[in-house]
Amino acid sequence: MTARPHIFQFDNSYARDLPGFYVAWEGAKVPAPNLVLFNRDLAAELNLDAKLLETPEGAEIFAGVRQPDGATPLAQVYAGHQFGGFSPQLGDGRALLLGEIIDKAGNRKDIQLKGSGPTPFSRGGDGKAVVGPVLREYILAEAMHALGIPTTRALAAVTTGETIYRDGPKPGAVLTRVAASHLRVGTFQYFAARGETDKLRQLSDYAIARHAPDLAGQSDRYLQLFRGVVERQASLMAKWVLVGFVHGVMNTDNTTISGETIDYGPCAFIDAYDPAAVFSSIDHGGRYAFGRQPVIMQWNLARLAETLLPLIQPDDPDHAVELASTELARFPDLYRSDWLTGMRSKTGLQTEAEDDPDLFETMLAALQEQSVDYTLFFRHLADAAMGAPEKLRDLFADPEQIDVWLQRWRKRLENEGKAPVEIKAEMDGVNPIYIPRNHLVEDALQSAETGEYLLINKLLEVLQSPYEDRSDLEAYALPAPAAFGPYRTFCGT
Repeated sequence: MTARPHIFQFDNSYARDLPGFYVAWEGAKVPAPNLVLFNRDLAAELNLDAKLLETPEGAEIFAGVRQPDGATPLAQVYAGHQFGGFSPQLGDGRALLLGEIIDKAGNRKDIQLKGSGPTPFSRGGDGKAVVGPVLREYILAEAMHALGIPTTRALAAVTTGETIYRDGPKPGAVLTRVAASHLRVGTFQYFAARGETDKLRQLSDYAIARHAPDLAGQSDRYLQLFRGVVERQASLMAKWVLVGFVHGVMNTDNTTISGETIDYGPCAFIDAYDPAAVFSSIDHGGRYAFGRQPVIMQWNLARLAETLLPLIQPDDPDHAVELASTELARFPDLYRSDWLTGMRSKTGLQTEAEDDPDLFETMLAALQEQSVDYTLFFRHLADAAMGAPEKLRDLFADPEQIDVWLQRWRKRLENEGKAPVEIKAEMDGVNPIYIPRNHLVEDALQSAETGEYLLINKLLEVLQSPYEDRSDLEAYALPAPAAFGPYRTFCGT
């Protein structure tokens, strides 16, 4: 008899190397798992056989009902600052890490279920998720990936056949998420808060082995671990801001060591440029507003630095603080450098000039003052590089303000020594025309709640090629109509 093939070739280092850092657990039973979205491209990257997963057995695995061969399902423990207040124990309250696999590129990836039922960390919750937030994360994660931004990925979404109550009855659902790891700032905070330095060292060595193996054995490896996280997160924040993304809930338990975007809850993309933009229904004070994200990330990284102090210089706490502070202080300049480089690309500039910061800030001030759509501005700016500024000027109620800036910008372009057609091509390659417009996401989610996935699938197809202008997709490039009103998003996954 031929042995049944393993669907996942698991190699579960977290379960194997970090006992005491999790609770072994299993998903809750659900009545009718049904696979509604499956990411074949990602499955291929992960060396997974789609034919084995696009089956009733696959739906049961993705719902948490069936445990695949080799899995070691577990709920990870962590702590975290949530809106500035410290919670000493959080953990996976509605998620299970099934295990880890090695993808085609040789990278280790976590396979995690979200919404698979209560765990010992659920804090009184039911551990479930509903279809809207599950599909929101699926859409946003895959859109961010297509935009070239480090992110967790969505492998599958299933409905469970349950009715879950979240502001009324909703269809239950589970998301299968793929990540470089689920190590968070909050993971380190959990053990640091308990004074468990040996476990903190064990966790740090695991993080180094997984994300910075070249540091293994170095005397200053814990400081260098922190340095790498600072650099990755500075780069990530620049990418978020450059594309107009608002995470919405930048708690330390939502800040990864890998530098990936994680936990798409009350997230959104801005339409009109506004540094004060807040979409989360629970962010009443604007702590995680669009323009504050780099500041908050530096604050989160300070919390990580605090946890690593006993490892950086065990015998000299003051020197440890000095070393960590020096690394942390690099963050604003790292972010600023990445942002300036990105903004030069967005505006068709390759060479640096001393007045670049003022050039860009003057431009953004005009966008903010006249509530100009951020995404469309840059797409139409590429047309202006070709000598056709009409669409760009139409975005402004008073185009004279931008006309002055355009004259200054064109003088800079002249120094680039490139043909306009080349400049436009380069600008179109970094400025998306299709982003997950909030009104389109909501329309697709509302349709999915009724069991209709046509809008979801079409939106996902469009977002796979965000830089390619297609004449039949004009509606996907437009901002929300005025009747859409102020947008609010809610936590749910």
